[in-house]
Amino acid sequence: MDFLVLGPVEVRESGAPVRLRGMRRRRLLALLLLNAGHAVSMDVLVDELWEDPPASARHQVHNAIRDLRAALTGSEGAGLITVDVGYRLDVPADAVDAQRFTDWVRAARTARREGRDAEAMRLLQAAVDLWRGAAFADIDCPLVTAVAAGLDEQRLTAVEELMELRLAAGETGSLVAELSALTSRHPLRDALRGSLMLALYRSGRQADALAVYDEGRRLLADELGLEPGPRLRRLQTEILADAPQLQRRTPAPGRLPVVRSVRDNYLPRDLPDFTGRAAELARLDRALDDPGAGSPRTVVIDGMGGIGKTALAVHYAHRRTADHLDGQYYVDLHGYSPVRAPLAPEEALGVLLRSDGVEPGSLPAGLAERSAIWRSRLAGRRALLVIDNAADAAQVAPLLPGAGDTLTLITTRRKLTAMDGALSLPLGPLAPAEAEALFQRVAGDTRTDPFLSRTVALCGHHPLALRIAATRLRDRPSWTVPDVAARLRTSGGRAGFLRTADRDLMSVLALSYAHLPVEALEFTRALALHPAAVHDIPQACAATGLAPSDVERLFDTLLDHNLADEPTPSHLAIPLLLRDCAHTVTLPSRDTAPQLTAVA
Repeated sequence: MDFLVLGPVEVRESGAPVRLRGMRRRRLLALLLLNAGHAVSMDVLVDELWEDPPASARHQVHNAIRDLRAALTGSEGAGLITVDVGYRLDVPADAVDAQRFTDWVRAARTARREGRDAEAMRLLQAAVDLWRGAAFADIDCPLVTAVAAGLDEQRLTAVEELMELRLAAGETGSLVAELSALTSRHPLRDALRGSLMLALYRSGRQADALAVYDEGRRLLADELGLEPGPRLRRLQTEILADAPQLQRRTPAPGRLPVVRSVRDNYLPRDLPDFTGRAAELARLDRALDDPGAGSPRTVVIDGMGGIGKTALAVHYAHRRTADHLDGQYYVDLHGYSPVRAPLAPEEALGVLLRSDGVEPGSLPAGLAERSAIWRSRLAGRRALLVIDNAADAAQVAPLLPGAGDTLTLITTRRKLTAMDGALSLPLGPLAPAEAEALFQRVAGDTRTDPFLSRTVALCGHHPLALRIAATRLRDRPSWTVPDVAARLRTSGGRAGFLRTADRDLMSVLALSYAHLPVEALEFTRALALHPAAVHDIPQACAATGLAPSDVERLFDTLLDHNLADEPTPSHLAIPLLLRDCAHTVTLPSRDTAPQLTAVA
């Protein structure tokens, strides 16, 4: 049995259509297919099927499910299952044409990257041929409509890539009529207009190619107040100059030239003086290059404040850009911000969808709808997503892709234990040699100094602390490394020295304490004031007066928030800088929520 959604919704058994009585049953099937393999709650079904649900809505859904189940009886591998919250439709992955489309487009892009353009062209053509009209053409449920828009965008992108491949294969005149019709239907698509210009030029119609450019420029100016993109402007210049690179090429048999287009890149700037993390970078490469790693791939980078999570994620994302040419996206969730509340998932999805070209006025309001559109737009693409500063797994989950070759890098100060299937990369202090190299690079002084190892140790091998200390040394030409070490010797000295007009290490670290319950704060303060660096459970009980079971629970809380280390089982160590911070925070009343501020 085949389920067809790339056009009007249909079900076919051995090529023959299966009758689905009534539009409500078709809408119900569409909603279940959108979530194939996953439960859809009765509340969602009712809300999507009626603007103003009647009292009998649930009963009508039950009846429609009964009819659907009867229509699907005998379908090999398909089943409509009743679950606690609603219903789940189980179907083979290749039984839905949208899934076949996504798989073939993904395979075509892999073939194209590997230089197998003839195979890529065949796969893209097969994928495009699956379409019989607009996706879910006869279904008007809000959620379905939103996902359909994403699928239609994927189709257009696949058509654009197919046109590029056919041009690279030597087709010209035969494409002009096809590209003219496509450009007429989608006049603001630069890629289609550019392919039409190139096809006309290679057909000896230079004037017509330039006229197509002028038409597009006028449309953009009149409707959007914009100029054509740099790629189209460059093509116009090359056509005017009869540039040699525009001439038709005759590819070698069996291998066509690889044509790559890079979508928008929203990644923050990579640090020009990024230093260290060799072990972590190597681990990421090994894990993500493993053929058995699966897709989409997700990495959670967790660690204390200022430890370099964002720097590592952004640096690695830039290293992987060439492997993810279908877009590089970034969103800061502000999970630990001193000036604003964490970004709600629907707000974050608004940022990402606008980055991917969705007009603000076209964005649905609901979280489920935005999440579905985002997943649909990423499906079948090799994209890269950096989700920075996550507060918890609930804030991240709606942003994750559901399919495709997307790589997602998440940074957080907490252990996200609910992120099933993700690679966990805990980030600790730099290795001593890496810490020394970073200090010297920022300070601009590579001379050997016997006090250097002591100085970076007093910074806890902590990247932000090292940067602040090295910057202060760089900006005070009369100072030496021993002068810096002297100012870092005491807890109070470190707190004051590692604070500038722009950056304050203690304030950065204190943001993590604001997420702890009061009893965990009191427990941390008591251990931080104790002279011992490492505590086992009996020692912690003696220092705090708590029962062993409470100590074990609070041990776990601190470890989950990356506010302590566990050098050996049942032993807790609070790093040097976190002990300093615990000395400088104001403990809130047990009757109020934690409101921590760093004090001098």
